[in-house]
Amino acid sequence: QVQLVESGGGLVQAGGSLRLSCAASGRTFSIYRMGWFRQAPGKEREPVSRIRWSGGSTYYADSVKGRFSVSRDNAKNTVYLQMNSLKPEDTAVYYCAASIKLGPGYDYWGQGTQVTVST
Repeated sequence: QVQLVESGGGLVQAGGSLRLSCAASGRTFSIYRMGWFRQAPGKEREPVSRIRWSGGSTYYADSVKGRFSVSRDNAKNTVYLQMNSLKPEDTAVYYCAASIKLGPGYDYWGQGTQVTVST
């Protein structure tokens, strides 16, 4: 089992920045990939970014490229999502997820953290 806890959400003005953290515990040695997702009210959950637990390979949705940056600190078992130049359309609940397999999909999810960007 892997447990995930997100933090760092909040209210920020458009153009501002936030850094989300996702702390993993439990069988962290089994993690292959970590992902960030978001879900806005009335919309489906969408992928935002992902990173291999060992580092290197990353992915960003087109909507956040150039503004968001994903990183990880294996010593702290934590993945970060640095969000800059935030827009009102970034408002959503952000979730982190962990995959313990090479294939698609994620096995463990955090509880989510709210990000609200005001105009």
